[in-house]
Parts: sequence; C-alpha cells; structure tokens
Amino acid sequence: MARYDFSSPRLFVEADLAEGETIALAPDQSNYLIAALRLREGARVLVFNGRDGEYAARLAAPTRRSARLVLAGRARAQEFAPDLDYLFAPLKHARLDYVAQKAVEMGARRLRPVLTRRTQATRVNLERLRANAREAAEQCGIVWLPEILAEAPLDRVLEQWPAQRLLIFCDEDAPCANPIAALAGREASQGAALLIGPEGGFDEAERAAILLAPNVLRLSLGPRILRADTAAVAALALIQAQLGDWR
Repeated sequence: MARYDFSSPRLFVEADLAEGETIALAPDQSNYLIAALRLREGARVLVFNGRDGEYAARLAAPTRRSARLVLAGRARAQEFAPDLDYLFAPLKHARLDYVAQKAVEMGARRLRPVLTRRTQATRVNLERLRANAREAAEQCGIVWLPEILAEAPLDRVLEQWPAQRLLIFCDEDAPCANPIAALAGREASQGAALLIGPEGGFDEAERAAILLAPNVLRLSLGPRILRADTAAVAALALIQAQLGDWR
C-alpha cells in the first residue's frame, strides 16, 4: 500500500481533528475545492493540523464560499520533522517563495530569515512565508507544519547559537572539497542548521564571525558559484542524505 495518497487534495486546518467531527473550511479553502478542483459533495479530502496526524474527510454542503468536512478515520499518525533549521538571507519575492517551498519539501523544521550586510531585502513578509510553507506541506505529503521565525541580524543569531547544535555554513570561498565526506564525520545529535548567505555572499567580517561560532562546519558546494536558492536545495539534500532522514 502506498504511503501517501496523492489522488486526494490535502488541506492544512487549525481545528482539532477527531473521527466524526465536522469542521468548517475558510472561504479560500472552499473556493479551492469547489471552484478550482470542482469537487462535489462526498468527495474525499485529506486534512492535517500538525498535531493530530492526517484524517480522511468527506466534503459536505459545498458552495463557492463555504463548505464543511466530516472527518472519518485517521489515515496517518502524527509525524515530526527532522531537527533541521534553514537560516537564509532574504531574497526577492519570487525566489523567496521558491526557496521556502523547497526547504519545506526537503524537511526543514524551522525557517528563519537572517539579515546580513548584503541582504537584498531587509523586511520579510512572514505571512507570505507561512503561506508558502503551508502550501508546500499540503502538496508534499507531510503532516507537520514548519515553524516560521522572525528575521534577525546575523550577529544576534551567532551570539545566541547553542554550542551543541551543528551550524553548517555554505561558503563560496571554502576550499573545494568533498562535502559528503565533510558531513559524514560530523555529529548532529542536538540538531543542525544550514546557513545560506545573500547573492553577494558574506563579507569578510561576517565570514570571520561565523567561523568563530561554536560547532561550525564550513562547507563547499563544488567548483561553481551557485545562486542562493540553488545552494539551499543542494545543501539540504546533502545534509538529509548524511545526517537527516534520508539515511
């Protein structure tokens, strides 16, 4: 039996989930199911809230602006994300949307914008970030929702960094070496975080400050300079394969 049911639409909801309960959908969710997907009464929908697992439900009393879901049995037990943070210098809207979605698909538990001297955007629309994370969670089959943390200056993040937590720093100036071998020799029992800088890279003072933080791994991503969104996906794949839940 397949682990995921991709034939049924999935929605994140805030309500508590239990067999036999009825939940009212938000107008945008009702419009999505009825107007966009053209579902009719009785159609199967999967729902999750990040606490109670995933439930199968049936669509009831659908209109374009309102609909309810009647919950049947639990389809999957609650699962939790790997203890992996994605720390990133904010990008412009379209690319930030992309990288937020991909980080969730790759298993990041927390997303945190980090402000650097060369950051392109100093203000982050956290609600937009949450919406992209929620959409990615609905589409990729996970039953948890990533935590979205407010933006913070790089120096504050480094000052508060827990000594036991591995900080993986992707540095375009690092000596070109095998990143798989570098990750294979590290311990991440207290969790890990990936730090990706802005398009212009970290400046020398920032790079020096990062390397002085406790438990830092400076990682090369090969002989070519990658864009920030490309680097994030490549690095998250390497981390999950060596330290995370791809093993």
